[in-house]
This record gives sequence, C-alpha cells and structure tokens, in this order.
Amino acid sequence: VSNAGVGMAGPLECQSLAAMQSLMDTNFFGLVRLVKEVLPDMKRRRRGHIVVISSIMGLQGIVFNDIYSASKFAVEGFCESLVVQALRFNVAISLVEPGPVMTEFETKLYEEAERADYSRTDPETAEIFTKVYLRNSRDVFTSLGQTPEDIAEHTLRVIEAARPPFRHQTNVAYTPMAALKHADPSGALITDAFYKLVFKYDAVLRFGLR
Repeated sequence: VSNAGVGMAGPLECQSLAAMQSLMDTNFFGLVRLVKEVLPDMKRRRRGHIVVISSIMGLQGIVFNDIYSASKFAVEGFCESLVVQALRFNVAISLVEPGPVMTEFETKLYEEAERADYSRTDPETAEIFTKVYLRNSRDVFTSLGQTPEDIAEHTLRVIEAARPPFRHQTNVAYTPMAALKHADPSGALITDAFYKLVFKYDAVLRFGLR
C-alpha cells in the first residue's frame, strides 16, 4: 500500500520550484521507488496486489491545486500504463481515489495557506485565493469530508476484493464531476461548469454544500 503524500495549495507564482520538486519526489517518485522494489518479486511469484492512495484530483484538476493535481495525474498515468503489463503476471494494481479527508494533513495545509506571503502574485489572484478559494474549501471539507477511518475501510474492501478494481472512488459526491469530464472530450463542459461555480455562483455552491 502506497500512502505517502504531501500537499500544496496556492497561487502558482508564490510556490518555489524546489518545493514543487520536493512534492513530486514524495507523491510520484516515492510511489515509483516502491513499485520498483516490490514488482519484480511479484512478477516472479505471479501474484501480488499494489494499492495506491491517489486522489479525485488525479482525475480532475482543482483551482489553486496545480502542482498537487499534477502529482496525482502522474500517479494515475503511471498506474494506468503499468496495470496492463502487471495483469500479464497476475499482479493487480488498484487506485483508491478519495475526495477531501479530515486529517491534520489538511488542517496544516490550510493554516499555512492563511499565513503565507502572496506578494509575488497580483492582488486580484491573492484575493481570489484567500477570500474565495479558502472559504469554499472549508465548506467542502465540512460537508463532504471523510474520516481517515472511512478511507481505511474503503481501502480494506479493495484489498479483500476477489477481483480488485483498478479505480475505486470513496466519495459518491464526486461521481458527477468525473462524469462531466468524460461527457465532453473538448473539456469545455467541465471548465465552464467549474468557472461558473467559483466565480459566478459561489454562493449557490456554498449553499448547496450546506
């Protein structure tokens, strides 16, 4: 089970390349190093199951989560490419895709975001992040957040499954979001929907969440 991860949220201009590289080293290359260690023996035995804690943000990018989403997209692409070869050796790969999870991980991330220096971005972007994004995120976590125990139960079901699924989303509230993306290959539908929710109907979004 691969569960190592760090978060990053905020305007792109305010994040250093070193911090981005450190995040990718944990979230993506940490998984790659683990798989390189365990896969050869699993292939020799022709038996095994690799379970990866991914994220709904590996399927859909979320505003101000550019680098974190990129790391989870990398995880998804890596596993999607590898799973076909693995199946040839009777090795299963499963991606567990939670939405928001209420842990100290998230609490720390948002505390740091509230204290951060946004002088390296323009005032409008800084205001959107601090006044719109952070406020909406609190509502999302309050209404849709799952407990670590809930994610553990979902992961256990994936581990114990007779035919392990390749992807398992833990929060049904995010199913429509994933469906919107697949419904329109041009990307216009999901982009327009998210833009309007964030910038035009944010009050409706918060009310709906509550």
